[in-house]
Amino acid sequence: MSLDKEKDILENLDEENKENQNNSIDSETDERETEKVKNEDGNCIGCQEREDNKDESEEIEKYKKEIEEYKNKYLRITADFQNFKRRVEKEKSDLYKYGSEKIIVDILPILDNLERALQSAEDAEDNKGLRDGIEMVYKQFKDVLQKHGLEEIDCLGKEFDPNCHHAIMQEECEDKQSNSIIEVFQKGYKLNSKVIRPSLVKVAK
Repeated sequence: MSLDKEKDILENLDEENKENQNNSIDSETDERETEKVKNEDGNCIGCQEREDNKDESEEIEKYKKEIEEYKNKYLRITADFQNFKRRVEKEKSDLYKYGSEKIIVDILPILDNLERALQSAEDAEDNKGLRDGIEMVYKQFKDVLQKHGLEEIDCLGKEFDPNCHHAIMQEECEDKQSNSIIEVFQKGYKLNSKVIRPSLVKVAK
């Protein structure tokens, strides 16, 4: 065999060896790439990422629900607080308007007695000084109570109102309209538009 032929054979063998080596390297590279997309449990990294995304979505939905619940609780608490605030303000207003109710109710019989004393003094001509004194005390007394919201219920000749009047008698009266008040036995009073004592009256049938 000639040297040239042997040389060609050697070159062919070298090329085959190089090709085999390249193929082996490519195979190893492919295996390494495959290993890269595998995790320790043998699952695909892409699959794991999808699982992670799914878990994250579920977690986000969970947080959204919690946020909505907290929002609803906040709105309820705010509404309750506003109602409480309005109730306290009303109670304060009522306390200011009607705080003197009890003492005024206790004073009303004194006012009644002053009126009776004034009527008795009017019948006595020789007690003009006494009558004037009683009238002055009565007027001052009534003015002070009016400044604190006391108001006399006007009822004589008016239609009977169970919210303001208390009928203790009825009488047939042809010249009076039915259910009208024809006589007042005891005056009624309001305190800042609230009835604190109804009028005691006689009503026409």
